Amino acid sequence: MASIKQFQITFDCAEPERVARFWCEVLGYVVPPPPEGCATWDDFNAALPPEQRGSAFAVVDPTGVGPRMYFQRVPEGKVVKNRLHLCVRVGTGLVGEERLAALEAECARLIPLGATRFRLLLADEDNESCLVMQDVEGNEFCLD
Repeated sequence: MASIKQFQITFDCAEPERVARFWCEVLGYVVPPPPEGCATWDDFNAALPPEQRGSAFAVVDPTGVGPRMYFQRVPEGKVVKNRLHLCVRVGTGLVGEERLAALEAECARLIPLGATRFRLLLADEDNESCLVMQDVEGNEFCLD
């Protein structure tokens, strides 16, 4: 029998802290305490060599249930569709107009945070409706 493993989700991005704080707002995640010996994350960052400052940031689920999310700076920009994306479950158990209303309400909450609406995929014989969005750096995610 296989054991269940913990995992983290890693994002390659240009501005790790900016993207991480966006996802904190989307998911209700929090920034963990700074490492021992540092009063703040700014203190930790200031102690790093200049080329490493701001190169990474992490956030966690305050309940301890969801995976840690890690954001690392990379030199190249995003140029193609994600091979992996997050689905934010805001319409679970809802159908029809009620589901669309829940998706639209969450979309309206996320746009002022920097998200972009990409496209609405309406329900068909196999799937319920979902709304494809992009985060502050253009990474796709779904509201479903």
